[in-house]
Amino acid sequence: MKLRDEIILTISALKIGYKAGNGEKVVLQDLNATARKGELIAIIGKNGAGKSTLLRTITGLQASLGGEICYEGKNILNHSRLELARKVGYISTETVRASNMSVYDLVALGRFPYTDWTGRINNENNSFIMDAIMKTGMMPFCSRYIAELSDGERQRAMIARILAQDTGLMVMDEPTAFLDIGSKYEILHLMNNLAKTAGKTIIFSTHDLQMAISQADKIWLITGMELMEGAPEDLMIRGDFDHIFDSSNLRYNSDQGTFTFRSDEKGSIYIKGEGILRHWTEKAVMRAGFVVSEEKTDTFIIIPSGDSINWMLVSQGSIVECRSIYELVGKLTIEE
Repeated sequence: MKLRDEIILTISALKIGYKAGNGEKVVLQDLNATARKGELIAIIGKNGAGKSTLLRTITGLQASLGGEICYEGKNILNHSRLELARKVGYISTETVRASNMSVYDLVALGRFPYTDWTGRINNENNSFIMDAIMKTGMMPFCSRYIAELSDGERQRAMIARILAQDTGLMVMDEPTAFLDIGSKYEILHLMNNLAKTAGKTIIFSTHDLQMAISQADKIWLITGMELMEGAPEDLMIRGDFDHIFDSSNLRYNSDQGTFTFRSDEKGSIYIKGEGILRHWTEKAVMRAGFVVSEEKTDTFIIIPSGDSINWMLVSQGSIVECRSIYELVGKLTIEE
């Protein structure tokens, strides 16, 4: 077993924001974090928390207001623009609109740090381009125009572009925004695969907390002016996710790693049975505002088992059979 201990990126006492006249508009300050080779890191935070500003600063597209960013032990300020372009790739949230550009042409742009002033693509550059197109599953779309692609296909093409750039660090600002659920997980699977098999360090921002918790190696959580980092499980244990939302209408379940809306509790109910049907029945019952009791209650639920295919809602000696969880919750609400 090989231990993953090579630190690629170090952020120390970083202050980010904008120059405003003779002063500064500070967005975040005193940020400290690290990224190791082959890690998939998700940045979580509310709108306006500074996620995009942090990503642009990390890539050198925006100057920091203080502190230090080191890539492979060398301050980012000591890297030339060309050297930095060979080490850090970036995808913004902006949609690419180029009616006459093919997928190959877009991906080829990733080789600009390695070409001469004419931008000529030699055999070596072409090999990187085709390899990136293949790894992102875009080979069937190689000659297709960007304007003809779906949102998910266009995002794959953008990832292929920075993959062709052959950088150790890939930074992506909300790469799954505006994608349908299937495309979101396809893109995330691709990112995870690039981190694990190609050794790429990928830092991306997202609003999909559940997706980040289930897939990321590490999370950078921005709350107020603070950045907290750690494995998703570390943040759960410490209760850090409780600070994401100010709303008192949200409840965080650290056991399941999920958020639910608070509702007036309608009472307790006992559920008899085990397995996957119990798991989903519990979720539905809790969503309806009930607390699952470990002790038998006057009204209780029996999960289907054996030859039985129906849920049993037992109340005051009577039994109501329900063919689905939807029907069960509906009856339970009436019973309440």
